[in-house]
Amino acid sequence: MNKKGIPVLYSGCSGVGKGTIMKELLRRDPSIRLSVSNTTRAPRKGEIDGVHYNFVTREEFLALADSDGYIEHAVYCGNYYGTPKQQVEDMLEQGCNVFLEIEVQGGLQVMEKYPEILSIFIMPPSLEELERRLRGRGTEDEETIRKRMAQAVEEMKFKDRYRFCVINDDVDRAADEVLSLLNREQNN
Repeated sequence: MNKKGIPVLYSGCSGVGKGTIMKELLRRDPSIRLSVSNTTRAPRKGEIDGVHYNFVTREEFLALADSDGYIEHAVYCGNYYGTPKQQVEDMLEQGCNVFLEIEVQGGLQVMEKYPEILSIFIMPPSLEELERRLRGRGTEDEETIRKRMAQAVEEMKFKDRYRFCVINDDVDRAADEVLSLLNREQNN
């Protein structure tokens, strides 16, 4: 019988490098899966439906929310985001360690429902570096960057609600730290 996997709440500001760290984690540890969130926002260039997000209509999103089909859901920058409950439960039963990459509003919901969850907040080395990374993506206009920076300042106020904070000053070092936290959790 498979040992049940560990759910990991994985949050951080937009542009902090969560996705870059996650690529490294997935490369290094075959037991790790990333839950694929539903969203009502439009895909960015290169994003694949069912891989990066499940892109759904507002009506589809709200119907699943009404039937308690999300672990959490929230509105972020005018779009709905949510973690489908059944998908996560299935992967945990298969023995996978499932990372729930969720923004802070949804993360607080998860911690309320599952207070013992391994929760990790990814921090930028500085706000200046965060802004540099957001601008470097070249995917958002000036107004969106300002909104994301203001949102980041608000989100970082909640970092102490998470069990662990990892500063993404170097991707390999940050991935090492996240894997160390996961290994410690598995051995408890």
